[in-house]
Amino acid sequence: MAKFLPLSQAVADNLNNGDTVAFEGFTHLIPTAAAHEAIRQGFRDLTLVRMTPDLVYDQMIGMGMAKKAIFSYAGNPGVGLLRRLRDAVENGFPHALEIEEHSHAAMANAYEAGAAGLPCAIFRGYRGAELARVNPNIRSVTCPFTGEVLAAVPSVRPDVTFIHAQKANRRGDVLVEGIIGIQKEAALAARRAVVTVEEVVDNFNDLHPNLTVLPNWSVTAISVVPGGAHPSYAHGYYVRDNASYLEWDEIAADRDRFSAWMQKNVIEKSADDFAARVEQLRNVA
Repeated sequence: MAKFLPLSQAVADNLNNGDTVAFEGFTHLIPTAAAHEAIRQGFRDLTLVRMTPDLVYDQMIGMGMAKKAIFSYAGNPGVGLLRRLRDAVENGFPHALEIEEHSHAAMANAYEAGAAGLPCAIFRGYRGAELARVNPNIRSVTCPFTGEVLAAVPSVRPDVTFIHAQKANRRGDVLVEGIIGIQKEAALAARRAVVTVEEVVDNFNDLHPNLTVLPNWSVTAISVVPGGAHPSYAHGYYVRDNASYLEWDEIAADRDRFSAWMQKNVIEKSADDFAARVEQLRNVA
């Protein structure tokens, strides 16, 4: 049953050194505030899982928090590469990073398999691709009914998943609107699920019944963090801050500038600063 907690407590209670953790969001509703709180608390030896690692994983990797990344596309959306991730892979700075790369289809199926409690995902994929040559976790199985050769990857079962959403009701159910990517499956696949939300409402009675709702029994903790997805966007609340993504490419390119920016904008900040940061974007969505 979901508990309403301050973000600092929700992170401290549910994330541990050495965990496999997903901070999921697909361009939309990226849980930036939760990732920044994890950075402030200084966790180490994490296995970071995400379909599309972007700025928050670049920041966590650059701060030395990750030992491994399991992902599909990794990049700064609309801009280019992740410079802190690349520095870790190519130069071992701040330390070496193990990578396990998949396709989007593989990651989506792996999360779905994890949510279903299955040991692996089986799907049509990787035909004509060579990624299996460098990723031993991409294998094949033969269908016992048709003889078709199919791709197989391990399911994804994070110790904890963090997502951002628009609303929670007072019972602890969570509403997600707009592009939801794989957030629902990532939350259901995890042993613990922590959700940051824009606001808490009494109920969802006036909303369409086919909207995506995570029931309270599937959520471990909820933290109210207005603006908690910035610089990504929250449908109905604020738009994507494209300038921040462009700026990040320059910040992350230099190790010293990166460290200074993280100290000023993450370490010395708190979850309360997110609301002020996105106020100029609010009501534009």
